[in-house]
Amino acid sequence: MKLSSLLSLPLYFGSLASAITINVEDTASIKNAAKTAATKLRALYPNTESWFIPGEFGLIQTADGKNDQGYYWWEAGAAMGAWVDYWALTGDKQFNDIVTEALLFQVGPNNDYQPPNQTLSLGNDDQAFWGIAALSAAERGYPDPPKDKPQWLALAQAVFNRQAARWDDSACNGGLRWQVFSSNKGYDYKNSVSNGLFFHMGARLARYTGNTTYIDWAEKTWKWSLEIGIVSSEYMVFDGAHIPECKVSSKIQWTYNAGIYLAGAAAMFDYYTTLGNTEQAKTWEDHTTKLLKATDKQFFNMNPEYPPNVMSESACEFTINGRPPTCNTDQRSFKAYLSRFMGQTYQLVPSTREWIMERLKPSAEAAAKSCTGGSDGMVCGLAWGLGKYDDAPYGIAKGGVGEHMAAMELFANLLVKDAKMPVTQKTGGTSKGDPSAGSGDTGLSEADLMQTDPSTTGDRVGAGILTTICLGGLMGLTFWLIRE
Repeated sequence: MKLSSLLSLPLYFGSLASAITINVEDTASIKNAAKTAATKLRALYPNTESWFIPGEFGLIQTADGKNDQGYYWWEAGAAMGAWVDYWALTGDKQFNDIVTEALLFQVGPNNDYQPPNQTLSLGNDDQAFWGIAALSAAERGYPDPPKDKPQWLALAQAVFNRQAARWDDSACNGGLRWQVFSSNKGYDYKNSVSNGLFFHMGARLARYTGNTTYIDWAEKTWKWSLEIGIVSSEYMVFDGAHIPECKVSSKIQWTYNAGIYLAGAAAMFDYYTTLGNTEQAKTWEDHTTKLLKATDKQFFNMNPEYPPNVMSESACEFTINGRPPTCNTDQRSFKAYLSRFMGQTYQLVPSTREWIMERLKPSAEAAAKSCTGGSDGMVCGLAWGLGKYDDAPYGIAKGGVGEHMAAMELFANLLVKDAKMPVTQKTGGTSKGDPSAGSGDTGLSEADLMQTDPSTTGDRVGAGILTTICLGGLMGLTFWLIRE
């Protein structure tokens, strides 16, 4: 992961008339709420700055004005995927130019979302979030790039192939390591987000293309996840396992990890259903249902002070025994992905629909009430269950990318019941693929992939500091998350 820039970015939210209101039974109201949150997210995208790089959010405007911490690259990829779904669910295309530019700019020299200036600390999860954004573009029928540019499906296939080549049998009998290079902190960690995204991509690529190679990898990764215990026998998804112990060393549960495996299982169900394999379809419907039900207490009914069925990031969102909430910048976006992946599951697995809406609707009502902060009374908070803007002291800023992406995804995914199903190559998909994409030599050594030539003046000033932060300090801050 890489911090985007060290230049000042003013926090601008625009001027809107009133707080977000939503009627979860009214399509127009839902679209309006989603549009408001999407516009707030757009206001944080720094494409008017002289130092702007497409596909990067830049800095967080901190209360003390120091502006010394930024958004990681992966979160921008996640936001592009969120805007793709927003377009598909609402029909609002005002952000499409931003999305297309970013998804094509960040592909890197080998069209595999491994750009050299973003791999100071490349994680498999970082790369995969960009890959699934491109895959969503293919599935949602998002406008294809010009013919002389890399295509959405081929980009997703390239990411998958790069990661398949990193499957590591030398430790823990398989799995992907969190980090790509041995010099990076986290190389000795096999976590659920990296392996879950690989499973998830494999399942969705199998569904889209019908290629059994992807389904074989997805089955293999699912089996490994169960064997090592990052997916428990109760279908809880834990954070990861360290090498050489190869036992779950962090039982922290995050919404996005649960959602990643959930939507992957849903795609497996749909793949086997389409194939006519009722036995396997039933197996994956069962896995999907159990993954879904395992989110209930942990993420919807953990805090007795919240209304029932309101989503929470329970590992860091609550005040516990006087300890203030602790969600960092990354974690404040995680609920966006559970909302997105519950929406995908709703579409693909009909038996889950009632249960999902019984949680997304009250969560959306609570989230709208949280969007009353800031000078315009429309900045969204994170702790939706409070029923008001939380103004919480966690993290280094308030009302940022994560909070508004989460609100946008939640509101928009109330519309899935009337949305077009994600397409495949046999049901109207137009994106061109390349099964061999990403399977060749990158032409880059580990030294090449470490940033040594910062691209902006601010980066040059802070390059030495960034190296220390990314490879030392920031990993120290998150160490408690991955080893108990």
